[in-house]
Amino acid sequence: MADCIFCQIINGDIPSVTIYEDDQVKAFLDISQGTPGHTLLVPKKHVRDIFEYDDQLAQDVFRHVPLIARAIKASNPAIQGLNIVNNNGEVAYQSVFHSHIHFVPRYTDHDDFAMTFKDNSDKYTNADLQQIADNIKAHLED
Repeated sequence: MADCIFCQIINGDIPSVTIYEDDQVKAFLDISQGTPGHTLLVPKKHVRDIFEYDDQLAQDVFRHVPLIARAIKASNPAIQGLNIVNNNGEVAYQSVFHSHIHFVPRYTDHDDFAMTFKDNSDKYTNADLQQIADNIKAHLED
């Protein structure tokens, strides 16, 4: 897709600092560097988000996640952890609409990166949770 920044990076029209590349994916440093080593893994096939993946694309992309994660962790002994994040849709903070996975190395709990989850457990009964689960299960595809 001509106007997609990640497609332009994949095609070499925009320079990037590549850490891994094969026929299916490219991993490169995010220019924002949320923390040092912040890396993006993108499929070379243009897909907007996870909802457009087929089984083969999912295998091609996600089989690289442990490889990239281990390499990032091994690259710096100061890395204590790693957030792996995949945003899908604008409401979920996706800002580039070519699917991508963020690898954000964590050095301390004060390294300018944060994710928070609110505890809403007091708002749901077991019956509510079961209803949610049943609705999701009804939409699973083999």
